[in-house]
Amino acid sequence: MPPPSPASAPQRRPRADAERNRGRVLDAARQVFRERGDEAQMPEIARAAGVGIGTVYRHFPSRAALIAAVGEQRQEEIVAFGRSRCLGCATAAEGLVAYLTHIGEVLSAERGLSAALEAAFGSTEPAGRGRAGAEEVAGRLLARGKDEGSVRADAEVADLVMAVCGLAAVIRTGAGDWRRYVRTVCAGLRP
Repeated sequence: MPPPSPASAPQRRPRADAERNRGRVLDAARQVFRERGDEAQMPEIARAAGVGIGTVYRHFPSRAALIAAVGEQRQEEIVAFGRSRCLGCATAAEGLVAYLTHIGEVLSAERGLSAALEAAFGSTEPAGRGRAGAEEVAGRLLARGKDEGSVRADAEVADLVMAVCGLAAVIRTGAGDWRRYVRTVCAGLRP
């Protein structure tokens, strides 16, 4: 009797040590990309994680796959911050300031990771679930702000997407004080 095909084989949960190793690789990669940007290479990430290069490639078959996974991790953390901290602010306007400020802090601290994402994919914009989560938080804050009267009635999620793209550009190019940019954007969202 032939073995079951991969499509019909039951999916096994990864071993605990494999999950730990994957987490170690992601954490190390994030730190190495922060420090070295697009210059970071897989062997130095393996060393920083305390694993062999084969372990890195078992979890991430290419450098681009690793960069994408680290970018997704960052985006998931931003969305989690938005849900846990910003949606609970006293006003939606305060929540928007907190959300954009947090995004600025993360992007500022992780310029190297942004450079690696840009080099690998031509953009640092999140996609998929990460983008949907960010837009969901933004949409909830905007809707609440409109109800409260603290956000202009014509503000849209697309406005915040553009604002975050601008924020990323200000940080990436050093074009000015990103905190001032956030204050200016938030002032523009008021009625």
